[in-house]
Amino acid sequence: MKFVRDNGLTIVLVVLSAVTIGGMLLTGWFVFDHQLAEHGAGKMDLATYALSGHFLSSLFENWESEFLQMSAYVMLTAFLFQRGSAESKDPDEQSEVNEDPANKASESQAPWPVRIGGWARQAYSYSLGIALVFLFTLTFVLHLRYSAEAENAEAVMHGRAATSMIDHFASAQFWFESLQNWQSEFLSTAVIVVLSIFLRFKGSPESKPVAAPHTQTGG
Repeated sequence: MKFVRDNGLTIVLVVLSAVTIGGMLLTGWFVFDHQLAEHGAGKMDLATYALSGHFLSSLFENWESEFLQMSAYVMLTAFLFQRGSAESKDPDEQSEVNEDPANKASESQAPWPVRIGGWARQAYSYSLGIALVFLFTLTFVLHLRYSAEAENAEAVMHGRAATSMIDHFASAQFWFESLQNWQSEFLSTAVIVVLSIFLRFKGSPESKPVAAPHTQTGG
């Protein structure tokens, strides 16, 4: 089917996301039930666990780091360069992505904000970065909320007093959860930027052509 061919990448990624989230839900449920049993508490059903801080904190913690990586990558590659990398613009050439969108405003297939101009065109010019920063901020707040909920649930099991979300925001535990993921996202991005200078994967738009010299920048 043409639809599947044209949208295969998104379809496969969405399916893989759903499968791995389902696996995370089931395994997390077993782990949490084991923790409850160790403290003499009753078992929790799967639906209740899916709405618990233990599960949602981990879920949004990971989403937060991914959106941070993508938003940082989109914005940094607009201004910074890595000569020879397939992930960078060429520092010595004018890139098509830097073209003034006003030059295409008269074209019928241009997105409507480009044709309208003014603030709509200006906002649309940076809409990808804006959307990714919004998603990062949203998942950061959700991670904070459910991480605090998970921490308080554990505190109750150990007979400790619960803490507020503001206190949890200032805690080492919350920032350990965030930074352990943030560092891996920045590192993995740096790795693909550098490896794409020297290594290839035929057919991938994330790679330079197999025969391209190491000094060639961009795909």
